[in-house]
Amino acid sequence: MKVFAAVARLGSFAAAAEELDISNTMCSKFIRDLESSLGARLMNRTTRQLSLTEVGSTYHQKVIDILTEVEEAEQCVSELQNEPVGTLRIMSLPSFGSFHIARAIKGYKKQYPKVAIELNLSDDFDNLVDRGMDLAFRVGELEDSSVVALKISSSRLIVCASPEYLKENGTPQTPEALKDHVCLVTSNNVIFTPHWTFNIDGVKTEFDIKSDYLTSNIADSLRVAAINGSGLIQLPTYMIGLDIQSGRLVPVLEKFEPKPLPINLVYAHRKHMSVKIRSFVDYMQGYFETPPYWDKWMFE
Repeated sequence: MKVFAAVARLGSFAAAAEELDISNTMCSKFIRDLESSLGARLMNRTTRQLSLTEVGSTYHQKVIDILTEVEEAEQCVSELQNEPVGTLRIMSLPSFGSFHIARAIKGYKKQYPKVAIELNLSDDFDNLVDRGMDLAFRVGELEDSSVVALKISSSRLIVCASPEYLKENGTPQTPEALKDHVCLVTSNNVIFTPHWTFNIDGVKTEFDIKSDYLTSNIADSLRVAAINGSGLIQLPTYMIGLDIQSGRLVPVLEKFEPKPLPINLVYAHRKHMSVKIRSFVDYMQGYFETPPYWDKWMFE
């Protein structure tokens, strides 16, 4: 079942074999034996693609539940020893994971050296259990009721530009004035969209921002372009707060700033949270202060 779950998650016999430290031949044999035992084909295989059959997809959900129960049973031993051990699989947006989770891991590992961290950076937020993840950091309001969400911090949403750009092009005084400026916008992104959000007279208002200069599906690239004087951006302060603090970027339109974005730590519904997950949740609750360090420039 572990081999089947790994192949289904990774979409490859070779990748599953490498992760589980077994040979490709042994990996294939496990799947054949499982299918033979069940009397059903679980996977469709071609030279280029591997996918679950309808039966395989249904079986996969049950396998994940069973393996989770097994892991929880094994974890009981660790809980009795009161020492987090094992691999903790975490998912995050690339920007938040790179800027902040990677920074926080050092302190966590110092306290819990027997926990190995696997940090997966992705804009794709599929079902946590299907992806084999224990926890995920998500930015913005949540609609998925199948997970437990714990708010650990928040982030302001700021329009800003480099001092050089504002000196050459002037500072917009209202959101409507953005049409006369170069705006750098995101496209096809889970969190960030071409629609910039403002609070106008207490009402959340979205502006459809067009750009004939630069669009990108990765917000980090727009941050770099803005620092280099290319134009205006609207991004969360967990990405740009330290740039504002250093003077690389200057905030504008602050009186139109929308409601801050919540940053949640989410995990699947389970009867018992394992000690390794609990240790990470507790650590992260203490790690992010109020206000978070990326917003401290507001109060200086």
